[in-house]
Amino acid sequence: MPFVEVTLVEGRSPQTLRDLISALTHATADTTGAPLASIRVVVREVPSTHWAAGDVTIQERER
Repeated sequence: MPFVEVTLVEGRSPQTLRDLISALTHATADTTGAPLASIRVVVREVPSTHWAAGDVTIQERER
């Protein structure tokens, strides 16, 4: 059972997230041969204030 986990900065539309889930599911099935029903996808959204690189949050970088 393949498990795909994606972490993104929040702010995308529900439809965009749904499209991402579908694309990841189908890409996983195509590359691994796993049946669609066995593939799990989790999308985690993180506030831009909770994601940093080099001690600068994404929110700070976007200002």
